[in-house]
This record gives sequence, C-alpha cells and structure tokens, in this order.
Amino acid sequence: MEFISELPVIGGFLTSAIGFVVVLGVVVFVHEYGHYIVGRWCGIGAETFSLGFGPKLFTWRDKRGTDWQVAALPLGGYVKFIGDADGSSRASPEALESLSAEERARSFHEAALWKRAATVAAGPFANFILSMLVFAALATFQGVAVNGPVVGEIKSLPGQEQTVQSGDRILSVNGQEIERFGQIYDIAAGMEPAGPLTLEVDRNGDRLTVQATYPLPPMVAAVEPLSAADAAGLRSGDFIRAADGVPLQSFNDLRNTVLASGGKTLSLDVLRDGAPITLSISPREVERLNPDGSIETRVMIGVGGDALYYPMTETPAPWTALGIGASRVVEIIDMSLTGLKHIIVGNLGADNLQGPLGIAQISGASAEQGAMDLITLIAVISTAIGMLNLFPIPVLDGGHLLMFGYEAIAGRPPAERAMRFAMTVGLSMVLLLMLFATYNDVMRLVTS
Repeated sequence: MEFISELPVIGGFLTSAIGFVVVLGVVVFVHEYGHYIVGRWCGIGAETFSLGFGPKLFTWRDKRGTDWQVAALPLGGYVKFIGDADGSSRASPEALESLSAEERARSFHEAALWKRAATVAAGPFANFILSMLVFAALATFQGVAVNGPVVGEIKSLPGQEQTVQSGDRILSVNGQEIERFGQIYDIAAGMEPAGPLTLEVDRNGDRLTVQATYPLPPMVAAVEPLSAADAAGLRSGDFIRAADGVPLQSFNDLRNTVLASGGKTLSLDVLRDGAPITLSISPREVERLNPDGSIETRVMIGVGGDALYYPMTETPAPWTALGIGASRVVEIIDMSLTGLKHIIVGNLGADNLQGPLGIAQISGASAEQGAMDLITLIAVISTAIGMLNLFPIPVLDGGHLLMFGYEAIAGRPPAERAMRFAMTVGLSMVLLLMLFATYNDVMRLVTS
C-alpha cells in the first residue's frame, strides 16, 4: 500500500481509510461469524448477517435463507437471528407471534438457555481465536530464538564491515561469559561511551577472538503510529547519524538526546537507503504504561531501536506456536485491563483512549509500514474487541451473558421493562464512550 501513501494530500487519507476498512472488516467479520456459526450449530436460524451499518451496498441470500450484506458504514456489524427485533438480539414479540411453529423452534429466543449463551459468547471468543492463530502464524514465520547465544541474522552499517558471522556461538563479551543472547545487548547498553565489543566466539569448533561492531546503533526498527517520529516521516531502517549536529554512536545516545530536548524541535541527520536526508522532529511528553503495570511520563519520539545481529531462530512446533499465540492474547488483555484501571482511577489520562479516527490513523500507519505490521494490528484489535465485548454492559455480549446468568438463577428472564431500561442505559454508555474517544481523536489531530 505504500504507493497510495505517496499520492499528494489524498494519499495519507486513502491509506488510513483502506487500512481501517481492512483491519475492522476482518475483526468484525470474525466476531459476527462466531455468533452466526455457533448459532447455526445450535439450530438457531439467522435472517441477516451484516458487515457494516446503514444503507446496503450489496446483498445476497444463501440456501438457508440468510441475507448476507455489506453496508456503507464500516463501524461494526451484526447478526439478526430469527425472532430478533434488530441486530442487538432484542426480542420482537410481534415477529415471534407471526412465526410458524417450525420457524419459532429455530428462533433465538425460543432456544435453550445454554444455546443462547454459547451463541453470544462465541463472538468474543472467535476474536481471541483469530488473535491466537495470527500470533502463532507470526511466530512460525519469524521463528523463535534457539537456546544459547548463537548468531542468526546480521545487519551492517555503511562503511563498517561485520566480523561476526551467522552461526557463531558467543562465549564471552568484553571478558564476561554469557549464557543468553540478551546479555550481549545488556553489556553493550552499559558501555560508556559506546564502542566495539571484544567477543570470544565458537566458530565451527574453533575458538576465536573478534572485534565486533557495536550492536545497538541509532537505527530505527519500528515507528509507533501517531507518534512524533511518525509525524516527522521517520521509517524503519533509518540510520540516525546526528541530532542537531551532534553525532550519535548508539540508540542510547538518541534516547538521551530526546530526553534532554525537553520537547524542543530537533534536526536529525538521517541515512535512508544509503542517501542522506534531514528531518525535523518535535519530541512529545507521553504517558506510558510499562509491562510491569507502572506508569512513566517522559519525552519521547516513538521509535524502537534495531540491532546489528540477532539470535538464530528455528521454526517452532505447532503446539509451541499456539502457546506463544495464547500467551500474547493474555498479555494484551492484561495490559489493556491494567491501562483501563489506571484511566478510571485517574493515574493515566483519558486522552489515551482511541476512537474510530485514531484506529483509522493507526491502521493507515501500519499499512504504510508493511503487511506484517498490519497483520499484527489485526490481532491486537481483535483481542481488544473480544475483551471489550465481554464487559457486563447491556447491548454488549457481556451484558447479554449477565442477563442469561440472571435467568439461570431466577428461572425466568428479567422483566421486559427492566430489559429495555438496561439496554437504553447500556447503549447510552457505549455511545458516550465512542463520542468521548472520537473527541480525543479530533483533539489529537488538531494539536498535532
């Protein structure tokens, strides 16, 4: 999609729009198909399967009588089962009364409680399964590090020759024996100033001492969407040689320069595909939720550093890859819930919430950075959508499951009046949250 982003003015918009439609379309389709297919397995008939809301763009009917349609507003979707008043699975007494006995037996509201619960829960869990499979596929494609500090992929910098070779087993770094590949980076990061490493390696059974290039240069591995680096035009693979005329030897030098800037605009001397360019960047103060649950506020530009040599990888067994995928889903849910808790108690600014515009921008930026980034974003968004839909709020899947829980305990569904009130409150909460998130998106666009 990079050619789209190169078009003047409209290019960035088209990239964001296409990325947004792809990401949300895949996530919503999987979610709604989860509802549909489990409902079908349970003998519940579906009248409509809609991807999007509003005016229909095109529609077709399958042999089971279900109308499949794509609508104009790609902000969600729904499955309308037999007997539903609308896509929220609210019962329609009029529709139920007009059904034949055979049709009534296939309606959602006449199905056994466990069948209705399974059908509703299937949507979020379909999202989790999609995320797990995507992360497992990525782990299979990218590989996982082998045991021990064995060199795999090697990169080089202009004018510098790499003395490390793929397959080398690193025995010691600057005289320190190591057992893990990450220790190479730890020792390098602690060097002041940054400089070549003295490595003792096992190369095809021979024990050698080599002088290796510093492995953590000021080279960009990834650019965070909507960040200062994204706005400045930094790309993966850029080598940042200097900031405000001061040469940079390591990624730590770049980080320290950004921290010391206090948000002042910096001029970056960048080498991209062998050609020098100059970029202006304005670092921003950002609230960051760390993996340990702590919150850190500091000046950042939003780039991840690259390394010159990486550990050797191997293709994991399918069950290992699935385990990696499941762990990643759990990790995202944990981080999301922790972040939401910090927002509720006021430790983290509510402006961190992303709405449709923010998701569209992130989708566009991911599309520009490549297919792998876009696929990863699909898995992340799918996990988030699955988690949010399990919240016990009426109109969401979690709210329906809560009502089914009440029905299982009380032996009857909640009163119709109470159901309508709960649905109204739930819908209001969801709409207010979406409006607030959209307001954040607009303000983010204005201030940037």
